[in-house]
Amino acid sequence: MSSPNLHPMLNVAVKAARAAGAIINRAALDIEAVRISQKQVNDFVTEVDHASERAVIETLLGAYPGHGILAEESGTEHGAKDSDFVWIIDPLDGTTNFIHGFPVYCVSIALAIKGKVEHAVIYDPTRNDLFTATRGRGAFMNERRIRVSKRVRLNECLITTGFPFRTGDNFKQYLAIMADLMPRAAGLRRPGAAALDLAYVAAGFSDAFFETGLNIWDVAAGSLLVTEAGGLIGNFTGEPDFLEQRECLAGSPRIYGQLVPLLGKYSKFASVDDKFAASERVRAVDPSAGSVYARSTVHADTAVAEAAAEAAAAAPAPRKLTRLRREESPATPAAGDPAAE
Repeated sequence: MSSPNLHPMLNVAVKAARAAGAIINRAALDIEAVRISQKQVNDFVTEVDHASERAVIETLLGAYPGHGILAEESGTEHGAKDSDFVWIIDPLDGTTNFIHGFPVYCVSIALAIKGKVEHAVIYDPTRNDLFTATRGRGAFMNERRIRVSKRVRLNECLITTGFPFRTGDNFKQYLAIMADLMPRAAGLRRPGAAALDLAYVAAGFSDAFFETGLNIWDVAAGSLLVTEAGGLIGNFTGEPDFLEQRECLAGSPRIYGQLVPLLGKYSKFASVDDKFAASERVRAVDPSAGSVYARSTVHADTAVAEAAAEAAAAAPAPRKLTRLRREESPATPAAGDPAAE
């Protein structure tokens, strides 16, 4: 059902997202019957992904046959190839969650006009939550205005992320990032659907989100939701042109500003000095290296704690035992005492 408050193009995207969501919900009733194939290690695609994508594309091109399509499963196979209007589609973000019956997944649709995202829809079919945004008109969840979190202290924040899962991903670097962030934040979560993670940042359910290895269809719709809800989004160094850079950081402005210095050194766009610092940190938190990782997850102020521990290790051992031995030694005999002879 269309809403008179939405832009006509956004209304069509909502219709497409709901059609895909209906397909996903029907399939979720009997997940064991769903045919699954593997694109690469730990990266799955199902017949539901394909059916959901077809429903979205048919709805969009039915209304706008001259528009282009960029979809996760079919790429640019459908739609006009040279249009200024391109729909960016992830028909089922969180496929691994879906095939395990873990109810965190969504449909993500964005419309880019001349390379800039102007309309966005993220639909969570398990909760019937609809997130929408149009540039300059704000972000909404179920037609109610949403804003990013108002928290300003990192140690009060809930941060979401995505863990590396592909062959060749830098697992040790993620351990270093976690070692830096976990002691500083109230919590770190990995729900498993980047588009929905970004929608939750926009709604203030979480305070920030970061992940590497993401594609444009994972983040296009969520990026507009975040900015229209008053948040910031970019790569780890804070640069806003991130859509095709495969790293994403989003959050409320104050928290985003605190995370950029922490994550920036792990960016592939970091300076040489920062990359060297990151490589040193990665070596330090490698579990085979021992104590630094354990120490960094205990103290709230990691830098201060590590400096104190290193200073303590370098200091000479206390001489308490020496003083005790002196106190217990017998007194020197007085002159004329037979013991003195």
